[in-house]
Amino acid sequence: MSRVTNISAYHFTPMADLKGLRTRLLDFCKNHGLKGTILLAPEGINLFVAGEHLAIEELVFELRKMPGMGDLQPKYSESDEQPFSRMLVRLKKEIIAFGVEGIDPAAHTSPRIAPKELKQWLDEGRPVVLYDTRNDYEIKLGTFKGALPAGIRHFRDFPEAVSRLPDKLKDTPVVTFCTGGIRCEKAAPFMERMGFKQVYQLDGGILKYFEEVGGDHYDGECFVFDHRVGLDPGLRESGSVVCFACQTPLTEEEAEDPRYVAGESCPYCYRSDEARSLAAIGGRQVVLDELARSLPGSTPYDNRKPIRIPGSRDGLTLLDALDAMFPYFGRDAWKERIDSGMILGPDDEVASEGDRVRAGEEYVRVLPQMVEPDVNGEVRILAQDEALVVIDKPAPLPVHPCGRFNRNTLEYFLRHAWAPEIPRPAHRLDANTTGVVVCTRTRHFARIVQPQFARGEVGKSYLAKVHGHPLEDEFEIDAPIGDAPAKLGAREIDEEEGVEALTRVAVVDRCEDGTSLLKITPLTGRTNQIRIHLWQTGHPIVGDPVYLRDMLRGDRQTLSTEDPPMCLHAWRISLSHPISGKRMTYEAPVPEWFDERVLQSAGAD
Repeated sequence: MSRVTNISAYHFTPMADLKGLRTRLLDFCKNHGLKGTILLAPEGINLFVAGEHLAIEELVFELRKMPGMGDLQPKYSESDEQPFSRMLVRLKKEIIAFGVEGIDPAAHTSPRIAPKELKQWLDEGRPVVLYDTRNDYEIKLGTFKGALPAGIRHFRDFPEAVSRLPDKLKDTPVVTFCTGGIRCEKAAPFMERMGFKQVYQLDGGILKYFEEVGGDHYDGECFVFDHRVGLDPGLRESGSVVCFACQTPLTEEEAEDPRYVAGESCPYCYRSDEARSLAAIGGRQVVLDELARSLPGSTPYDNRKPIRIPGSRDGLTLLDALDAMFPYFGRDAWKERIDSGMILGPDDEVASEGDRVRAGEEYVRVLPQMVEPDVNGEVRILAQDEALVVIDKPAPLPVHPCGRFNRNTLEYFLRHAWAPEIPRPAHRLDANTTGVVVCTRTRHFARIVQPQFARGEVGKSYLAKVHGHPLEDEFEIDAPIGDAPAKLGAREIDEEEGVEALTRVAVVDRCEDGTSLLKITPLTGRTNQIRIHLWQTGHPIVGDPVYLRDMLRGDRQTLSTEDPPMCLHAWRISLSHPISGKRMTYEAPVPEWFDERVLQSAGAD
């Protein structure tokens, strides 16, 4: 496997026509398969880019051809994987935000000290103050032995930090250092302005020191602003991660701590008190309530649906690729959409049917001014901890984007209420069914919880109201269900090729109106299993739009908000918690159509 070459570089020099330069560099990097970030400002350039070694060298050659950039000196490292997810070129007021007038590195910088010379000073024990100008969270991963940290959360706080330094340091040699040297281009001259008489800046920063000297006089790793997080003195990826909540870099051992939840907490910022949990639930419930009121999908919007080109379609024309990928849609229909400008290319420009596509490219299908059907958005949070979110889903409300629904879905609501997290439902519940839905807060916890469903280790109890009176008080339905969807996505009993499906039923009450209240335990988890099994026994669920009485099929899949409810409710669910391993049971309130008093008197626990 070929290694990925990473470079970081900056250069202070007056720059003009930044918008034009942005376009040229973005096109160059995308054409060469490079990813990362380039910052452009009137004062210069700052970049972190990774890709194939030859492509990186061509970028460096291209940059050095620009006026004032001939001395650009990038720092190199390698990684097994691409540390960046995309290529960005951004325009900024400053390439390193400082906010102090009159500090111009293109005109003046403090004396530089080479890494080897600094090592010699330290070997000799010369009196020198090593001043770490980085943010506190970066320093936690490593710094020079005996270094003085600036004690800041943002570089804009640096002037205040310098004002707190003792006056006696103004006559002492001070060497400022940072990750790659760019901060020191402004930090060191500012210290000179504030009366420090012997200020030096470590040339190339920590990364250059690692490259030329190694780890002598340094403890730990160097924090970097990409997916690698930390580099050891050999410029190898260390395996550290960073906590989104408090920005603390974490070692591999700390990342395995159950208190580390990506986007939420780590061992350094985790708080488990009940008040914090309730406050978090309250804040997210407010967001959910607002989404329920506004129903974001019910207001016209342009729905952008991504289409990623697979390797098997590489080199085809766009029309041929789309027709091969989605043959059921129809070639003429795809052509019509392309011709009407409703397919956008990787650069967000209108695509043409003859465009040659490449594997991995992402096109966008635009559905203009889409309006989704109204849904019941009254989602309620039942429980939340560092691993799980458990909600009471109303109906009708689809769980996943599909068909006519995109924003008016449970997944969309969860993404907005828990942003930047992406809680994922760990199991299925159809749009017309109410009740408990268990969601995992990270992929890590999903990998622990979802297999419990697959192995049949999760206990599930449903409540239902059905047509008719079953003859037996308790019975089991053992009827295999086919995998292939029929009309409206419905499934069918298939005795020959179907998958085993077993449902246990207990009658709670036989009502005077000819209906019955049931407590149901699905012992397997097939699509529409409860609905199909009850329908097959002649007792379909009241309000089911698909599986009707007398073995008839309905002509629609999702109910409207004006329809009577489908009387199926996911009442209880029990599983092993992904952190503690303790058996947990979550319960949603009994719906109005089910007499809770009868349930209690029947002892249906």
